[in-house]
Amino acid sequence: MRVVLMGPPGVGKGTQAARLCARLGVVHVSTGDILRDAVEGGSPLGRKVREFVEGGQLVPDDLMGDLIEDRLQRPDASRGFILDGFPRTVEQVAILDRALGNLDVTVDHVFILSAPEDEIVRRLTGRRVCPGCKAVYHLESKPPTSAGVCDACGSALIQRSDDEEDVIRERLAVYAELTAPVAGTYGERGVLVEIDGHGDPDQVAARLRDAIGTEGDSA
Repeated sequence: MRVVLMGPPGVGKGTQAARLCARLGVVHVSTGDILRDAVEGGSPLGRKVREFVEGGQLVPDDLMGDLIEDRLQRPDASRGFILDGFPRTVEQVAILDRALGNLDVTVDHVFILSAPEDEIVRRLTGRRVCPGCKAVYHLESKPPTSAGVCDACGSALIQRSDDEEDVIRERLAVYAELTAPVAGTYGERGVLVEIDGHGDPDQVAARLRDAIGTEGDSA
């Protein structure tokens, strides 16, 4: 099964992608991981990516398409994948179509997770991370034993700059502007399903499971 998983920052895409992969027996293909692996691997594509990353520039869409196609050609993706982080624009939809066409496969489902803006802001503003061991906490759902201190290594926890409320709301506005046309494109193709991302991870996972239905039971 081949799935594109969309949704705004903080809606829980990473958590649900991991659960879907475990249930369906497919790989999680994250654009962030693809970029890191390409740079570290030193392949010809990776060297091109490094030039943009080290120059502080966005990686061009066409190059991202090549990276995704290269990743999906690997044996572990032959049974299927959960693609997270791409496409984010209508132009990227066309690029993904081209990459999948070269592999002679198509997308089975596009799920878009949604949640109220205030709920997403609450989730992200409450997040704290450890700069030492990279452990992640939340002031409400997963607080450290001692306030402001990492349980694992004792470092002082920090709030990332992109987890501040004004930055989050700007990111959400940009997401909404770019993603609405993408959702419209997949909606016209009849593969888009909106999933309520509000609630705990088990509830959201159950909604995804129901949306997939019997197709996921054979995995």
